[in-house]
Amino acid sequence: MTSVDGREYIDFCQSFGPLMLGHRDPEVMEALEEMISTAWSFGACEPYSLELAEWITSRLPWVEMLRFVSSGTEAVMSALRVARAATERTRILKFEGCYHGHSDSLLVKAGSGLAGASASSSAGVSANVAGETLVAPLDDEDAVRSIFAEHGSEIAAVILEPLPANYGLLIQRREFVEETVRLARANGSLVIFDEVISGFRVALGGMAEVLGIRPDLVTYGKVIGGGFPVACYGGRRDLMELLAPVGPVYQAGTLSANPVGIRAGLVTLKKIERVEAYSQLEERTAKFCDHLDSELSRRSLPFQSTRTASIFWLHSRTNDTIRRIDQIPGHHASAFARVFHAALNKGVYLSPSGYEVNFMSMAHSDELLERARNAILTAIGESV
Repeated sequence: MTSVDGREYIDFCQSFGPLMLGHRDPEVMEALEEMISTAWSFGACEPYSLELAEWITSRLPWVEMLRFVSSGTEAVMSALRVARAATERTRILKFEGCYHGHSDSLLVKAGSGLAGASASSSAGVSANVAGETLVAPLDDEDAVRSIFAEHGSEIAAVILEPLPANYGLLIQRREFVEETVRLARANGSLVIFDEVISGFRVALGGMAEVLGIRPDLVTYGKVIGGGFPVACYGGRRDLMELLAPVGPVYQAGTLSANPVGIRAGLVTLKKIERVEAYSQLEERTAKFCDHLDSELSRRSLPFQSTRTASIFWLHSRTNDTIRRIDQIPGHHASAFARVFHAALNKGVYLSPSGYEVNFMSMAHSDELLERARNAILTAIGESV
């Protein structure tokens, strides 16, 4: 990646995840140029989004129907509206450390006192709106059981990042996810997987495929637009048919399913599938992180990586697996800030927050990765 002042960087932010093929892949570029010369936007039915929708639904059996939007925030907001309409309930259960966009009802954090109590995490969110969202800690089945025991009949849906990757990479135990899903279904609540990051990134079917769990509704973004603002929500046909014009739930967007982004996403996904990118990226990420961790340990440097598939998180060293935000070392943010700037000065662009993850792409060659690893090691050594 080249900056406006001509400096070159090895980029691990990758636009926060969408660019699995790297920047400006030539096949995607060719499709974009063709689409831009054809049309920019229609406001009418067109074949481009239909082709992408059919590609997705033909491969993911838990997505029987879907609706395109322009962002992950819109996708989550709309999926929650469908869940409330389907269950005729008002409350949502989310988890501390999972990020689901910036709609009011999800800008909440755990409150004090009663099980699941919440408080707004942003100015401008009313207490009444925040109060409709219950908050549980990750990796704590007993807390989820307690919330359902008290509020089970009020909860329309449980929304969960099955791979939380917005507050560090908090890899969850399969048992925790499975018990959360079981409790939701036992109480008549819908299960929403937020796979805006993990969808089409950790596997073609995302974490739903990895875990073998079929959510009622799911949200996707990032990769499905190939670097353009495309997202969607989908799931069971009976739920999605609640949407207008068939059903009573309203949702619309002028530029949703914009053909330029739709074409970029489809070409990206087809190429990922054709070149079997998932196995290559997982092997590449494992090799990069294992070599990095080995050298960090040998040099007694207080950092390490956590990885899964083509996602990795660089964080302060700890003796325990980090599954909850309260397990992240308190000094990590300031320590990472020093590492980030030192790495940037050496030509490596990491995701710019200690709580953001990094992404491997098909454009990261062995030569680039060796250079990046050496630069990161030097940056950490200079920063501690």
